[in-house]
Amino acid sequence: MSRATISFLRRGKRIDVSDVDPRMTLLEWLRLSERSTGTKEGCAEGDCGACTVVLARERNGRLVYEPVNACILLLGQADGTEVISIEDLETAKGLHPVQEAMVNRHGSQCGYCTPGIVMSLFALSHARPEKLDRDVINDALAGNLCRCTGYKPIVESALDSCSSSLPDHFDAREGATLAELSNFRAGEDVFMGDDSVFFAAPGSEASLAFLLKSHPDATIVAGATDVGLWITKGLQDLKKIIWLGRIRSLATIEESETSLTIGASITHQQALPRLSSLDPDIGELGRRFGSTQVRMSGTVVGNIANGSPIGDWPPLFIALGATLELREGFSSRKLPLEEFFIAYRKQNREPQEYLRRITIQKPGADDHIRVFKVTKRRDEDISAVMGAFKITVKDGLVADARIAFGGMAGIPKRAFNTERAIIGASIKDIATWRAGAEAMERDFEPLSDHRASADYRMRVARNLVIKALAEIAGVPSSTTRIFAHREATHAAE
Repeated sequence: MSRATISFLRRGKRIDVSDVDPRMTLLEWLRLSERSTGTKEGCAEGDCGACTVVLARERNGRLVYEPVNACILLLGQADGTEVISIEDLETAKGLHPVQEAMVNRHGSQCGYCTPGIVMSLFALSHARPEKLDRDVINDALAGNLCRCTGYKPIVESALDSCSSSLPDHFDAREGATLAELSNFRAGEDVFMGDDSVFFAAPGSEASLAFLLKSHPDATIVAGATDVGLWITKGLQDLKKIIWLGRIRSLATIEESETSLTIGASITHQQALPRLSSLDPDIGELGRRFGSTQVRMSGTVVGNIANGSPIGDWPPLFIALGATLELREGFSSRKLPLEEFFIAYRKQNREPQEYLRRITIQKPGADDHIRVFKVTKRRDEDISAVMGAFKITVKDGLVADARIAFGGMAGIPKRAFNTERAIIGASIKDIATWRAGAEAMERDFEPLSDHRASADYRMRVARNLVIKALAEIAGVPSSTTRIFAHREATHAAE
């Protein structure tokens, strides 16, 4: 089964779109084609949140409401969802409770950012968190920039409107929406265009293999939180785009006693509960990974496949000894994650191969995890230096160590000399910490760029080695953390 349209719901009605540029974003379609201009464009790179809309989709038999950045989300990625914009919230009976609260609390001044903020809070109201406080609201708004109002009245409006469990008109027609969405068959292929210019969304890995064999030059997209910027900022003329979002076999998470396997189209938000359970530092890293909108769209495997030297997950997963599965046709191969990165933006992947999934080894009883993301601002920022540590301690000695850094080289990379410098030494000996820090200069020669100088990066990386080992040894360091690790005040046994 196949169709030549991108299809989604708008206000309960099916919309079929054909003959559009495969690079068209959802924001462009809303504003230029539908003329729904309430949704704004601010940064055009997924940072400011003015373009936030909500995609309602079926997950595990229920309808979920996910805020996304429409400015970098391709129109084709809305296939099989209900697209909800700011125009859809008001009814004949009046404003939506979130809108009403924003009015009552004076949560808007110039109003340019307001539609995106309202949509983020609308999604939060449907998420119905068990505990709604200012921290939860701040997390939900981390991807929405307001330059003039100030967040106090906005947060207060969220406290007023998002804590209520009263259903809105979307809840009232949830059954009908689910029934309509079921008409978008999961296994069918979507192919819009021709062999020279197309947007494709295969419904199976077999169809994906056929497409890649015929079009090895196509761009593979999972979340598009990076590829979207190639289009909006890099102005790249991508002729052939293959989206993985309709392949059910890539949307799986498998867990055993010793490992966690994440499929290629699993988003950061979907994976976060499982990853957070491995260690508190991992959970905090995930919480600070972009914004809610970015985590709802971007994928864990995509953060690896794009080959960025400053991606947050690769250093952590390297430290955890992760392995990748790559597939070409019906043949697969596995390799350690650290061998996937060859040089800047160059990976160990053939043109017809795709990164199918990643398997992460769970920490053992004697393993201590430390993760440090160093940025200029607290939320939604790219790392200047990212350090990840898995230190195995037995009888007070460092029995094994896996240490990896991002931002210190053209690729995410292990610090082999640092590892060798501390293995076998006492975790509580300050000389061990110093030896590890000094070895960093033999592992990396960082570059200077607009995020940080080479000297700064080396100084920070050396200090992070000392900080990680000192914490594991039992030295309290909560005053130099925004998030205190549960082990930080207890000596390693």
